[in-house]
Amino acid sequence: MERDELAAWLRLTLTPGIGNGRARKLLAAFGLPQAIFEQSDTGLRQVVTPAQAQALRSPPAELANLVDHTWQWLQSSQPGHPARRLATLGDAHYPPALLNLDDPPLLLYLLGNAVFGNAGDGTADPADLRIDPARSLAVVGRPHPTPPGAAHARLFSRALAQAGLTVVSGLALGIDAAAHEGALDAIDDQTSHGATVAVVGTGLDRVYPKAHRDLAHRIARHGLLVSEYPLGTPPLTANFPKRNRLIAGLAQGTLVVEAALKSGSLISARLSAEQGKEVFAVPGSIHAAQSRGCHALIKQGAKLVESAQDVLEELKWPLTQPGLPPAAAAQTPAADTADGLLTALGFDPVGLDALQARTGWPTADLQAQLMTLEIDGHIARLPGGLFQRQA
Repeated sequence: MERDELAAWLRLTLTPGIGNGRARKLLAAFGLPQAIFEQSDTGLRQVVTPAQAQALRSPPAELANLVDHTWQWLQSSQPGHPARRLATLGDAHYPPALLNLDDPPLLLYLLGNAVFGNAGDGTADPADLRIDPARSLAVVGRPHPTPPGAAHARLFSRALAQAGLTVVSGLALGIDAAAHEGALDAIDDQTSHGATVAVVGTGLDRVYPKAHRDLAHRIARHGLLVSEYPLGTPPLTANFPKRNRLIAGLAQGTLVVEAALKSGSLISARLSAEQGKEVFAVPGSIHAAQSRGCHALIKQGAKLVESAQDVLEELKWPLTQPGLPPAAAAQTPAADTADGLLTALGFDPVGLDALQARTGWPTADLQAQLMTLEIDGHIARLPGGLFQRQA
């Protein structure tokens, strides 16, 4: 993209009163943004209101600084570092899945070593990961989860990544971070060819929350950071619910792990359902406020899931991918150790079948290890064939 073209696209996005919908009508009528700004006032009024036409005729005051900043950001991409890209509607790097939204962003800022689809314009590195939204799942939940909730999100995401899926989330505190970490766990131990995508509510020259700076850098190396907001955009409260439509749009379904009844995670789930996609929810205690959102989703038709295998089977996705061991899609971190089994247990009561799905262990070996942990006082056996971690 040339600098003049960049300036025209940024000007279109910054013009007051011109949202994504009206901008698309202008693009349909006149072509590229440069052509829009070459139109007379009379020509513009055939598509927009007089006030909007006047706004289009006056460059925003902040445009020059934003063009300089964005151009420098794009030009600072270096070999061996995550790529910096700007994708406009129709570009090879623009994910086609988002075109089905009611208001797809005009621009997407992309940072990472992954690309959407084939990115066949010749600008993608052949070594880049290819992200297919048809093989992606959104994993979302509370910013302040319980320890079992965070463990569930991490284990589910690890198993999904091991099955070759891309895990999509929002880089927020809590469940989002655990989801990204789980996918990165699988990537780091080389049991996955998957990736993880973080859709953020700030400009890509910022990381929010600041505590996730290292996590954001890891995601850029093994996936992609995505934003529709101009560089320099601070963490504004209104931007985060809005970006949830992109999280839902970039995935084939949404998995909710812990959510209160009034939760941003439920926005992602609702948007996913409205797009005709699957919604999954992890159940919890009927007495826990952090489970009520998931239980409400289940009452509304969301699929109750106890393991990543439940998700994969519902979506009819293969449990493995070429080059991975057959049990990789269901294993948990270090599942061949007692500590790994305790991690797979979490802190909620769980049955033998669900544990076997999480670990991939043979039944006899799993029962023997459970007996050892019970004798040592690490777990308790409950009525109904359930086990619960004690510490």
